[in-house]
Amino acid sequence: MTEIEYALNTFYFLMTGALVMWMAAGFTMLEAGLVRRRNTAEIVTKNIGLYSIACFMFLLCGYKVMYPGDGFAGAMFSTYDFSFGTVEAGMGTSHANASDFFFQVVFVATAVSIVSGAVAERMNQWPFFALAAFIAGVIYPIQGFWNWGGGFLLTDYGYSDFAGSGTVHLAGGACALAAAIFVGPRVGKYGKVTGTNFGIFPKAKTNKLYGANIPIAALGTFILWLGWFGFNGGSQLAINDAANANAVAQIFLNTNAAAAGGVVACLIVARVFFKKTNIIYALNGAIAGLVAITAAPDSPTGLEATLIGALGGLLCYGALVFFEQFLKIDDPVGAISAHGVTGVFGVMVVPFTKADATFGGQAIGALSILVFGFVLTYAFLFVLNYFAPVRASDDIQKRGLDEEEIGIEAYPEF
Repeated sequence: MTEIEYALNTFYFLMTGALVMWMAAGFTMLEAGLVRRRNTAEIVTKNIGLYSIACFMFLLCGYKVMYPGDGFAGAMFSTYDFSFGTVEAGMGTSHANASDFFFQVVFVATAVSIVSGAVAERMNQWPFFALAAFIAGVIYPIQGFWNWGGGFLLTDYGYSDFAGSGTVHLAGGACALAAAIFVGPRVGKYGKVTGTNFGIFPKAKTNKLYGANIPIAALGTFILWLGWFGFNGGSQLAINDAANANAVAQIFLNTNAAAAGGVVACLIVARVFFKKTNIIYALNGAIAGLVAITAAPDSPTGLEATLIGALGGLLCYGALVFFEQFLKIDDPVGAISAHGVTGVFGVMVVPFTKADATFGGQAIGALSILVFGFVLTYAFLFVLNYFAPVRASDDIQKRGLDEEEIGIEAYPEF
């Protein structure tokens, strides 16, 4: 490889990584727009905090756990190597090692960001930061090693996940589901349980708790959409020749098409069945389409990518209703549906466009990530709750976490 090719790949890694880092702003704006005004400053603080904590933990130990080297090929676990900072040194074969670390670390922050929205408005701040450190330092790198680090899912089952529908989004969604169940719904979200639906699901009135700033939520969605070009495009890992350049162009095309498909599908369904074009479902439709295509953005045609995105959007729509209305799991921003449920879908449709992927291998991969993330998150919160209350009290929730945790309001009265 020539020096110019090496430099080009390194620069591409860094710029696409910067795009993914910008997704942190997207998550922040999306969540800030979908929570009520009295919790806005607190959710913004959580987002900048979790990003920084994720970067610290992945540099401290996560990167070496996820990428331990060839000696752990096919294994379920690697070893913990607290080699803080040493990852910066050295030259890779096609790009600088430090550029690879930077590209990987922003993916970690994305996975943790999924959790913050699902537990918004009722989880205390510092227990959340502890959970963020646990996810970034333990859950994410271990399950990431199973696939991208050469672990058992890749070598034994041929699990295929190009940019992380499972490794990033399903992992974050599994952690978010466990956290949302453990913390419980917001005060006032549901009325008194009066029975069951179909003999299984709790029957209680569902109250709509609308966010404070829809334009900010829409801005956050567009920022995420933009950042996703780095998320998927950068996962090609190179752009030093015509073949890689063509592959990146197709990935960008498919990523955009899938997001658009998710939005259009949700807009149509909302209008036809509910007579209202609900903007929240449209925003989540875009994210669901992006998550759905992320496992294989390189192999479909543009039309196939649009269909995958549309189906992902419809699945997300149904999951949002199911979790809120039937399971009574409170998710203020729809993160579990958009990332977790659609992440499973994205993983499972890979064999339709990639001949070397199998439905069995994909199912084992998705199930492994889901169970691992859910169980460890729930267990961690169970233990943590003995030392520091995880859930904010009813009184604090009614006054808002801004007052209790931050001391300033996002929308002060002038």
